[in-house]
Amino acid sequence: MSMPRPSDAAKEAFRGLVPQGPGVALKPMFGNLAAFVNGNMFAGLFGDDLFVRVSDADRDTLLARGGADFAPMPTRPMKGYVVLPSGWTGDPDQARHWIDVALESTSGMPEKATKPRKAG
Repeated sequence: MSMPRPSDAAKEAFRGLVPQGPGVALKPMFGNLAAFVNGNMFAGLFGDDLFVRVSDADRDTLLARGGADFAPMPTRPMKGYVVLPSGWTGDPDQARHWIDVALESTSGMPEKATKPRKAG
């Protein structure tokens, strides 16, 4: 299975939507781009799809609006993550809203400890 890669336009749009703030970082992940707060992922790109980490209630709302469970591997959805409906780049206010919701809820999680790198 090959990983989809985001377009430059999707990466630029994503970077423009993720707010700067304490503990917020953008990092490459498997050829894609993800946003983290205090080491916990709250949003990212998978190809040109935008996914966010949300509560069960927000998941239901997004699914009702055309979103889908985020499953980077077929039949293996990542619990708590939902892909926004396609066309998110054309509705930046809505995409920013969901990124803000994801950031706020994920900010309340305990900071993830960084693992020491293994010596080469």
